[in-house]
Amino acid sequence: MVRLIPRDEKFFDLFVEDGQNLLAAARKLEELIVGYDRLEERIAEIQALEKKGDQIDTEVMVRLERSFTTPFDREDIHEFVNYLDDVVDNIQAAAETFQIYGIDRPTDETREMAAILTGQASQLLEAIEKLESGKDIAQHLATVHELEHKADQLSRSAIGRLFRGGWEPLEVIKFRDLYSTLEEAIDAAEDAAEVIERILAKA
Repeated sequence: MVRLIPRDEKFFDLFVEDGQNLLAAARKLEELIVGYDRLEERIAEIQALEKKGDQIDTEVMVRLERSFTTPFDREDIHEFVNYLDDVVDNIQAAAETFQIYGIDRPTDETREMAAILTGQASQLLEAIEKLESGKDIAQHLATVHELEHKADQLSRSAIGRLFRGGWEPLEVIKFRDLYSTLEEAIDAAEDAAEVIERILAKA
C-alpha cells in the first residue's frame, strides 16, 4: 500500500545528534593532544564516536529512503551528513596518527588546530540546533569560515617551520601528514557550513 500521508521522520533530531557527536569527537581529540597520555584509551573513545556517527548517518539515509517529504532537498541532506562524517573520520585519523607514527609530543600548532576544530564543531552544533527555525544562524556559520581561514594561515606557518627549523626528515613527514589531516577535518567542517548556507538560501 502506497503511503500518501507524509511521515514525520524527525530529521532535525538526527542532525542535532550528529552535531553533538562531532563536537564530542573534537573535544576528545583536543583532550588527547593537551593531555597526551593514555593514548590507546583516548583513541578508542574517538573510534567509538566515529562508529556512532556512522550509525547516525545510516539512520538518516534510511529515513530519506522511506520518507515522502523531507525538510530540505535530499541531495543537501545527503551532502550535509557526509561532510559531518568526513570531519569525524579525519578526527579519528588524526588521533590514530599520533600512535601510528609514534609522535613523542604534539607541537603548539597541533594544539591550536585542534582548538580551532573544536570551535568549529561548537558553532556548527549551534547552527544545527537553530536549523528548524532558520533564524539567527548566519553568525555561527561566519565564525566557522573565520576559523577555517585562521587554520589555513596556521597550517602554512606550521609547515614552513618544519622545513626551516632543523627538524629530522622523518619528523617533517610525520607532522606534515598530521597537519594535513587536521586541515582536512577543518575544511570538511567549513563544507558542512556551506551546505547549511545553501539550505537557508533555498528557504
